[in-house]
Amino acid sequence: MKEGRRQFMKQAGIAGAVLTSAAMPAGKAAAATAGPTLKMSDPLPRGMTLLTMRTARGYTLGIKTDKGILDVAAAAKQFHSGAPTTTDALFAAGDQGLTALRDRAMASGGKGLFVDEDRVEFGPCVTNPQKILCVGLNYARHAMEAGLPLPELPILFNKFNNALNSHRGTVRVSAVPAKNFDYEAELVIVMGRRAFNVGEAEALSYVFGYATGNDFTARDLQNRSSQWMIGKASDGFAPVGPYLVTADLVGDPGNLKIECRVNGEVRQSSNTSDLVFNCARIVAYASRLMTLEPGDMIFTGTPEGVIAGYPKDRQVWLKPGDKLTTTIEKLGELRFSLV
Repeated sequence: MKEGRRQFMKQAGIAGAVLTSAAMPAGKAAAATAGPTLKMSDPLPRGMTLLTMRTARGYTLGIKTDKGILDVAAAAKQFHSGAPTTTDALFAAGDQGLTALRDRAMASGGKGLFVDEDRVEFGPCVTNPQKILCVGLNYARHAMEAGLPLPELPILFNKFNNALNSHRGTVRVSAVPAKNFDYEAELVIVMGRRAFNVGEAEALSYVFGYATGNDFTARDLQNRSSQWMIGKASDGFAPVGPYLVTADLVGDPGNLKIECRVNGEVRQSSNTSDLVFNCARIVAYASRLMTLEPGDMIFTGTPEGVIAGYPKDRQVWLKPGDKLTTTIEKLGELRFSLV
C-alpha cells in the first residue's frame, strides 16, 4: 500500500511542477469561462452562519440567529425581498439584500420565520458545487503516520456531487462493495468569487467561507491503484456542514482545532496549524491549474489518527451502526451515522 502511494506522490509532484512552471504570472484574476459571476466590487455576505434546510419546497437557505434558524425563503416572501434564498442564488448574486432581510426579520419579531434548530432537517451546506477538490497528505503528522515524505506540491484529487451529505445524515456503507471504511476530519474551503491564476497574498479574498467536512473513504477501493478517486467518491462520502461560516467570522483558517470522534471516542485531535500547505497556498495553486468558481469546495486534508495509520493488527474498520462526529473550532459539529 505504501509503495503505491509513494509512486502516486512522485508522479503527482512531477506533473504539478510542469504545470506550475507553465502557469501565467500569479496575481491576475481572469474570467476563463463564460457566464455571470461576482466582481470583486460585489459584496459577499459577512457576519453570517448559514445553512441549508431541506423542506417541502426543496432546499432553502437558513441563517443561524439568536432567535433560531431564519427561513430565508419565508422571510423573502413576507417582506417582498429579492434576496437570494438558495446557496446557488447566493453564490451567483452575492449578498443582494440578504443582510438587510435578516436584520428586518430580526427587528420585526419574525413570527413564523424562525425555526428551532432541533427541528431543522439539514441539507449539505453547499448543495451544487461545480467542483469538489480534495488535498491528500496535507498534515505533517498524518504524512508521518503514513510513513511518507511531505509532498512538495499539493496532491489534488476529487469527489463529485453524488458524494455530498449533510449534518445528521447517513452513509450507506452496506451498499458499497468495500470493507475498509475510514474517517477523515477536514476543514473545507468554499469559494466566493471566480479565481484564476491568483497569488497567495490575495487568495483568501476569493473565499466565501469555511465548513466542517469529512472525507469519508473506503481504503480498499482507494488502494486498488495509485489513483485514489474510487475510494472517495461513493454516494454520501462527503458530509459537510452543518454550517457555512463566512470568512470574516473565522479569521485565520490556519489556527483552528479539529477533532473526529467515533461512537464518542476521540480518534483525531489536531490543529490546522499542522497543514503542510495552508489555505491561501491551496487556493492559489489550484487556481493556476483550473478556474475556481463560486461555490466550489476544497477539502484541505486530514490530520493524524486515521484508521489506515494504525498498525495492521489494530485496524478496526468502521461498520454500520457507527456514529461519527467531526468538530472544527468556530465551524460547528458535523454528525452522521453509518448504515
